[in-house]
Amino acid sequence: MLYLGIDLGGTNIKVGLVTAGGEVVRTVSAPTDLPRSAEEVCGDMVRLCREVLDDAGETAAAVGVGCPGTVDGESGRVVYSNNLRWVDFPLRDYLSARLELPVTIGNDANVAAYGEAAAGCARGAESAVILTLGTGVGGGVILGGRLLTGFTGAASELGHMVTADGGEPCTCGRKGCFETCASATALIRMTREAMAEHPESLLHTAALLDGGVSGRTAFDAAELGDETAGAVVRRYEHGLAVGIANIINIFFPEVVGLSGGVANQGEKLLVPLRAEVEPMVFGHAYAKKKTRLVGCTLGYRAGIIGGAMLARQALAED
Repeated sequence: MLYLGIDLGGTNIKVGLVTAGGEVVRTVSAPTDLPRSAEEVCGDMVRLCREVLDDAGETAAAVGVGCPGTVDGESGRVVYSNNLRWVDFPLRDYLSARLELPVTIGNDANVAAYGEAAAGCARGAESAVILTLGTGVGGGVILGGRLLTGFTGAASELGHMVTADGGEPCTCGRKGCFETCASATALIRMTREAMAEHPESLLHTAALLDGGVSGRTAFDAAELGDETAGAVVRRYEHGLAVGIANIINIFFPEVVGLSGGVANQGEKLLVPLRAEVEPMVFGHAYAKKKTRLVGCTLGYRAGIIGGAMLARQALAED
């Protein structure tokens, strides 16, 4: 049996045909081309679904969609999406009527996390927390094999727990949120600040080679032995470690997976991060089981696979 997964983003719409085991058979994509009405965007989603099915010569049993913003999975409505400028849009019913298939919807970060839990870095784990280190810090929590969506459907906004009271201003209006310490945006800000204070630093050379300051600049310069860059990396890792330790202390998941551009540093990031996180975990010295801190494996396919697996689960429960 095959399922359609839709990853609806502010830049692109990605649609994939996925097996029950989480293997992607075929994908298609198109620009979201905002600003447009919800109906126009959904028209492209329907077109892409039909295209991928026609290309593969297959049928699908159900559809799952990851959508940015606050999503009410029970009613199938997008309550509010700032990126898309949608308010109280009946996404599930709109797509289901046109595709004549059951449709399940969820928040995009949650759906991508579900993909990693079902077929990626946390496959086989009953509980997992997936963090995306990008412009902000996105997150998804899976407990007992199910997404934690909370009372309003907006649970797992892990980037907006305060980890540095009175710290840097956050886009949400508060100060010191986790994403002000641990996002790629935060790392770039720290790197720029260090470059301004230390014109002699190899950060400038690394930025030039990178074509500008990015989330890898500090890591590249630190590898060259630059002390200023090393201090930036350690500061960033500490902010990330504090948030991860908090998450483990709250959920004690089997796996914490990191995705996003910064996570591409792989073991260069993970080895020192594990060493810093462990002593902050409650009862770590006596624990028989310990949370595995790993990198995610699905990349851009996480949202597609997560949507398809969400559809599969919903169909199984009907």
